[in-house]
Amino acid sequence: MDKATAEHGPEENVGPPRRGVGAVWAAATSARGEFVAAVAAGALLLAGAVLGRVEAAAPAGLALVWLSLGIGMVHGVRAAAAALRAGKVDIDVLMVVGAGLAAWVGAPAEGALLLFLFVLSGALEDLAMQRTRRAVEALHKLMPTRALRLEGDAWREVAPEDLRPGDRVKVLPGEAVPADARLVEGLTSVDQASLTGESMPRTVRPGDEIWAGTINVGDPVQAEVTRLAAESSLQRVLRLVTEAQQQREPVQRLIDRVSQPYAVAVFAASLAVLLVWWLALGAPLVGDGPGGRGGAVYTAITLLIVASPCAVIIATPTATLAAIARAARGGVLFKGGQAIERLSRLGAVAFDKTGTLTVGRPRVRQLHPVGWSDEERLLAVAAGLEQDSTHPIAKAVREEAKRRGVEPATVSEPTFTPGRGVSAVVDGKPARLGSMVHARDLVPECFRNRVQEVLDGVQQRGQIGVVIAHDQQAGVIILADSARPGAAGLVERLHGMGVRPVCMFTGDNAATARAVAESLGIDRWQAEMLPQDKVEGVAALKEEVHADATRPRSRRAVGVIGDGVNDAPALSAADVAIGIGSIGSDAALESADIVLLNDDLSVVPWALRVARRARATIAFNLWFAVSAIVVMAVALLAGSLAGWHAPLWMGVLGHEGGTLLVVLNSLLILAARGPGAAVAGLETDAAPEAARPSGAVAGAAVS
Repeated sequence: MDKATAEHGPEENVGPPRRGVGAVWAAATSARGEFVAAVAAGALLLAGAVLGRVEAAAPAGLALVWLSLGIGMVHGVRAAAAALRAGKVDIDVLMVVGAGLAAWVGAPAEGALLLFLFVLSGALEDLAMQRTRRAVEALHKLMPTRALRLEGDAWREVAPEDLRPGDRVKVLPGEAVPADARLVEGLTSVDQASLTGESMPRTVRPGDEIWAGTINVGDPVQAEVTRLAAESSLQRVLRLVTEAQQQREPVQRLIDRVSQPYAVAVFAASLAVLLVWWLALGAPLVGDGPGGRGGAVYTAITLLIVASPCAVIIATPTATLAAIARAARGGVLFKGGQAIERLSRLGAVAFDKTGTLTVGRPRVRQLHPVGWSDEERLLAVAAGLEQDSTHPIAKAVREEAKRRGVEPATVSEPTFTPGRGVSAVVDGKPARLGSMVHARDLVPECFRNRVQEVLDGVQQRGQIGVVIAHDQQAGVIILADSARPGAAGLVERLHGMGVRPVCMFTGDNAATARAVAESLGIDRWQAEMLPQDKVEGVAALKEEVHADATRPRSRRAVGVIGDGVNDAPALSAADVAIGIGSIGSDAALESADIVLLNDDLSVVPWALRVARRARATIAFNLWFAVSAIVVMAVALLAGSLAGWHAPLWMGVLGHEGGTLLVVLNSLLILAARGPGAAVAGLETDAAPEAARPSGAVAGAAVS
């Protein structure tokens, strides 16, 4: 088996189906075909060994052994020849030469055993690689095969590839959304677990985005296509994951560079042992034991096998691809092994506020009718005044009226004053909504001090206060932003994982920043920051963390977590950049090292655990693989010098068994539970899970 498949993945059949001999050969050389061939070779070898113990059947048993060796050679020679044509001497060449020499010195059974285990381990590696891709390849299956497009007055079925931005489509219950779109009619729930990892369906209303491949689990809805099917968020995620799987970690790039020189060195060392044992130590060229055991050639062949770096080469890519696949199933996109490596070293982190720690959209929290007898009437007048405004506050007021079932009042002569508010006529009387300066003239004098007191309290809490005045009545609408899901307890969990300090950089005012920071337990915060100020803040934090001698070197990376739009400079300045809630954000998908595809911040500690688990797995795999090679090689040579000659089959089992253990250890990453679950081995350095947030964050505002 060509170990390049472990690095770059099993080859995929491209083009029209093959027929005849070509089809048979393609099937035989696939990962599944190699597995079947290895099992057949193993069965023949076992049968040959059993028959070989019966004197009358010994010739038949020997024939089965040679047949097993031949099956192994078919796959081994194919891979070795490909390596030699590319001008490389790699593991495949080492194994084929070792098996051939074993047969030459009279040990065909040992050679057959070597190729049986080698082909079997190679096939299992390829199948393991395929398994790590299933979570990602499953996204392909999410792509719908049909769409209902409005053409004139009729709905016609078309292929998703035929949809264009602006087309209106209907999504029926149980169907997949055919392309990225914006809901224009209807109310439903969308299951996007396979895309973002969210366990609960997401409620969508007119104006909300829905993404290709998500499933409508509610009522029929109509939506307007916003992107071509080929440019959907799902397709971009697939492309980025594919690119991530092809990236090489620093340690893997080092292994790639030294693997061929190492293979040549193993050949040279084996040849040197043969010559030294034969010419200098007086050992026979071919021993008188079974298969030439005890001779210089036998010892050299055994050394060539046990010193081959199969397990070393496979140690990093198996763990990396397993981590990428597991994270993708949990709604986290690692852009390659380098991103995993950098995240695993996270020692401090800086969050953006608006759009990251908070949702970034104000919501009405309270209606304070200072001098207003009817609260619903206050909201009706406010909704009427904000009916035509696109300001976030206006949208929040209209949403609150809709939630309460309040019909907006009819207004006339609306006038908008930038930075102040809106004025209009309601029921023949003037009305104003906005700042105190804007509404002051319509606020009855007896209410002005009380309104100002309410506004002062709102400001101290970091909330937003909007004054409304009409018909000798006045009131204050209090708004605030909401924390993202998973924000509560996030700092505590990061502290439990050794990430400290947890900072917040925001362009919002100090009062709002203080309220958010205190409610979430943020260690440090800075407010009223311009983009360049955030870059300077990240640079200062990096200098502090990198120079901290009390912090392990493995925990000195600084991360920035933002929404990927206005945080691009700060993300670029960080050691590791993380974009959040960004399945529909081009900026985050392209600029961040790691993308959290849903809005739940609880996946941040989970992603960190997965990254650290992957790094620990790689470290163990490499330590185990190198240690096994050193121990087996030293034991072999020392035993030979002492007169004990290790049987070749023992070296074969040690070498190939180590490779299989490395692969299985990497695959344990795939068994990790999802975000929010306590996972043995992933939770060892984590604080207890904190409760999910249920309320708003006092003091959150729009920056």
